[in-house]
Amino acid sequence: MTFRLQIVVTCLVTALSFSQNKEQYLSLTIDPQISRSSNAVVRYEKISVDIQSVEKIIVKTHRIVTILNKEGNRHRNAVEFYSDDSEIQEIEAVLYNSLGQEIKRIKERDFRDESAVSDFSIYEDDRVKFLDYIPLEYPYTLDYKSEVAYSNTAFFPGWMPINNYYLGVEHAEFVILNKANLELKLKKENFEQFDVQTISDFHFVIQNIKGIPYEAYGPSLRETLPKLKGALTEFSMIGIPGKNNDWKEFGKWMHDQLLTGTEAVPQSTKEDVIRLTQGMDSNLEKARIVYQYIQDRTRYISIQIGIGGWKPMSAMEVDQLGYGDCKGLTNYTKSLMEIAGVDAYYTVVYGGKEIIDLDSEFSSLQGNHVILTLPTDGEPIFLECTSQTAPFGFVAGFTDDRDALMVTPEGGEIVHTKIYGPKESYLKTNSVLNMDASGGLSGHVNLKSKGHFYGLRYSLENEDLRDVKLAYKKEWSYLNSLTIRSVDFSNDMELAEFNENISIDAGNYAKKVGDRFLLQPNIFNRKSYIPPVYENRQSKFEIARSYEEIDEYIISFPRHLEVEATSENVKIVTKFGSYFSSVEVLEGHKIKYRRQLMTNKGLFDPSEYAAYRDFRKLIVKSDKSKIVLKKI
Repeated sequence: MTFRLQIVVTCLVTALSFSQNKEQYLSLTIDPQISRSSNAVVRYEKISVDIQSVEKIIVKTHRIVTILNKEGNRHRNAVEFYSDDSEIQEIEAVLYNSLGQEIKRIKERDFRDESAVSDFSIYEDDRVKFLDYIPLEYPYTLDYKSEVAYSNTAFFPGWMPINNYYLGVEHAEFVILNKANLELKLKKENFEQFDVQTISDFHFVIQNIKGIPYEAYGPSLRETLPKLKGALTEFSMIGIPGKNNDWKEFGKWMHDQLLTGTEAVPQSTKEDVIRLTQGMDSNLEKARIVYQYIQDRTRYISIQIGIGGWKPMSAMEVDQLGYGDCKGLTNYTKSLMEIAGVDAYYTVVYGGKEIIDLDSEFSSLQGNHVILTLPTDGEPIFLECTSQTAPFGFVAGFTDDRDALMVTPEGGEIVHTKIYGPKESYLKTNSVLNMDASGGLSGHVNLKSKGHFYGLRYSLENEDLRDVKLAYKKEWSYLNSLTIRSVDFSNDMELAEFNENISIDAGNYAKKVGDRFLLQPNIFNRKSYIPPVYENRQSKFEIARSYEEIDEYIISFPRHLEVEATSENVKIVTKFGSYFSSVEVLEGHKIKYRRQLMTNKGLFDPSEYAAYRDFRKLIVKSDKSKIVLKKI
């Protein structure tokens, strides 16, 4: 929804009137219904966004928060970032004890001021000022004020009054002042569920919210908590004007202002690409060669400079330096793909283990990562350009299954990255083992992984052998006296399939009881985690990704023993997934253990959680099942 906002004159309705008073510094005045469910409580918060011009926004924050215990310190939010396009004009705080008595005043010079960079980053100019305070007792109350001026109006401050678990809110409000009379679009999310009051088109209030408890498998807080998004339809990014009525227009601006003019590479590199791809009819073959060329020549380093940190360094610079950040490396790869005659598009996405979509219905400056999209006759191929080891087209675990913005010369287009189904994301474990007279095991195990499992495991081939052995001992910590005798890896980059071949000894594995042995046939892939019980679960629960585990072990046992008893075959089929396990007695004093687990991704109602927990509980129980071997 778009508003032509006028200068705001704030009028609080009687029911929502709220003023500051000394009781906000007293911890005892918090409603017990709120304090019992919270580690911290926002007593009062007012955020004012003052749009002064298309090139300047000022954000004022006044926040009073009572910290009830050590875990509540994360909710202080007494922090401001600044850089060349933002200036902290005011920052101060006052601390009070539980009785409302002043403990300490903190002026701007007393805030810690540090570079807001990662350990692997260079050239970042972002800095951060934050309150560094170690409390002597709890509860205590923080009264925090700040004022920050931004010259980059492509970033418009949003509002998320509840931003974490166990945070109570007595009163919080968000006000927009549009002195420049600019066109602004806003989007409300989850307002009704939390009774967020709309005082006007640009003034919002939330009151008396209990702390939200963490519940396992809950969906992202981004999706469930109240949130207000905003964006100017005309903006400025460090003096460069832009328009943003929809994703097509915004993507067009990104292409023309951020990417155009950054594509040129040295003539020698251009000749290399032409020579390497010459004579190939398939664009896919050309793309693979260019991708390998990039991986061999470049490395990733975070570099957050340029227009608001969003303009990539030029392809020429990346070529000469041999490094770049996600923007620079993706732009460089795009440039070389185009030399080879392959269409390729710069694509903005949220990267991370948690699956987060760009909002396809609300165009704004979103995302934290950049990848490359190659359109094909079928599904598009997505390339991670920051990795020297990732296979061509592999994005599982970091940028898979999410909406992203593909930037084309014609404008922006929302695309969805690759979804890995269970047949593309699996771990297959096969083993042939011998049990000795004392119950020890020795033999070989092979693990074959694809998709999400590949992403978790293939880095083992680059680790020291000592660390690899320690990793296996940690993974199979329940195997007594485990010795890793040898390890061999093979990594099929074309199929994105990783093979681990391991020789092991595990002493005293089967437990001797009299003249019998108790043998647990699931040796290498046991589930032990059972989701917690919730008497009255509130949130939906989510299985984020589908996958499949397939296990088959052949175990030979001494000839003086025979199978006395085995567990029954188990087969479970639910909407959440399926599970199967069996034990088969073979000729020649052998048993075959088979197991298969498949999960189905999805978002499920709270009422179905108990059934999901039962499913997981049955898996754990079956994985622990034993067979009995007795002396003949």
